[in-house]
Amino acid sequence: MDVLIVEDERIISLATSKMLEHLGHRVLARVPSAEEALSRLETLRPDFILMDIHLEGPMDGIAAGDIIRERWNIPVAYTTAYTDPDTRHRAEATKPVAFLAKPLTVAVFEHLFESMPKRS
Repeated sequence: MDVLIVEDERIISLATSKMLEHLGHRVLARVPSAEEALSRLETLRPDFILMDIHLEGPMDGIAAGDIIRERWNIPVAYTTAYTDPDTRHRAEATKPVAFLAKPLTVAVFEHLFESMPKRS
C-alpha cells in the first residue's frame, strides 16, 4: 500500500516510515503540515494517509482529513498523543479508518492494515 505520512515530529515520522516499510508498505512522502499534504495529494495519490492531529501550521490534521475525505476519498487514520473527548469527536465526524494513540508500534500497524477494507 502506498502511504503518505503527515507528522511534524521528524523522529516520529522517520520511525513510522521505517515500521510501515518493514511491513511491506511504500511511504511516498513524509510531510510536516496539513497544507503541504493537501498540496501534494494530486501528484502523490496515496492509497492511505496516516495523519497526526496536532501539526505545524494553521490547519490541524482533522481539518485536512475532512477535506481529503470530501475531495479524494482517501482513507485516513489519525494519530495523536492527545485523546480528549472534543478532539476525538471532531476526528470521528470525518469518518477515519482509525484513531491511533501514540506511541505507535508495528503491532498497531499490523492490526490496522489487517482490519482495513481493501480498496478497489
